[in-house]
Amino acid sequence: ERLRAEFDAALAAVADAKALTELRNAWLAKKGGRVTAALAALRDLPPEEKPAFGQQVNVLKQHVESALKARQAEIESADTAARLSAEAIDPTLPGLRPDAGGLHPIRLIQDEIEEIFQGLGYSVMHGPEIEDEHHNFEALNVPGDHPARDDQDTFYLIGHLLRTHTSPVQIRTMEAHEPPIRIICPGRVYRRDWDASHSPMFHQFEGLVVGEDISFADLKGTLDLFFRRLLGEDVKTRLRPSFFPFTEPSAEVDISCRICGATGCPACKGTGWIEVMGSGMVHPAVFEAVGYDPERWQGFAFGGGIDRMAMLKYGVPNIHIFFENDIRLLRQYR
Repeated sequence: ERLRAEFDAALAAVADAKALTELRNAWLAKKGGRVTAALAALRDLPPEEKPAFGQQVNVLKQHVESALKARQAEIESADTAARLSAEAIDPTLPGLRPDAGGLHPIRLIQDEIEEIFQGLGYSVMHGPEIEDEHHNFEALNVPGDHPARDDQDTFYLIGHLLRTHTSPVQIRTMEAHEPPIRIICPGRVYRRDWDASHSPMFHQFEGLVVGEDISFADLKGTLDLFFRRLLGEDVKTRLRPSFFPFTEPSAEVDISCRICGATGCPACKGTGWIEVMGSGMVHPAVFEAVGYDPERWQGFAFGGGIDRMAMLKYGVPNIHIFFENDIRLLRQYR
């Protein structure tokens, strides 16, 4: 009876599963347990007292076991209730927005460029990135001794090369279709170049318009409209005389610096203008190479870097940032 009272008092003080395990070991362990010690005392009793004493010890053992089991069930139930309370879900709370991905800034700019020109009636054309010299150079009136055809500028393969511009798409389009033509050709191009504003692989888009009575004024008006829609209505354009083998006359295209408002800064080297693309009227030799009559058809072409447009629009200082896949950059364009 004294042992039972001691056990009941100890059990009442148990608050958690750890304390319950310690109490179980103290009373029922095979070595050192209180009930086990009581059973061992049978050896020292007279024979006539052993049956009654043994019966009482068994009653004590059953009481301890059943009480421990009941207390364990109570503790487990309380622990479950506490966990469920802590993990409770309020169905009235707003859901968690998934960490969804987004389009790459280069893809965003290309989509915007395509949308602008499609709104002007242009078609979007694509071609192979592995080209032959005829479509990449010869049909574009690029002579064999031109620096662009040297190994230090072009990635050559066996009998082919990685295209250095998307102009071959213009040639392939003219070979397959009769005028009038109005297309843009976006895509990846490759050159042996590497610095803060150049990458061995970059993205370019080119435009081509062929028809009757096409003039240089049409080219200027098209570029004015394009840059205003892409970069803002306050952007101004200017054309400077230049030379390209596939256009004549040719012009470099500058836009007013968006960083300083055309007042002069390090980005525009104090001039207020930034060069963005080349352009010009299609050279008659290019028309002859694709079987067009240069006496009947006229056209203009232009081309620039999509990566460069993204750098200007988003204020990115180094072209290589676009290819590092830094999630901190990409999250800004979701």
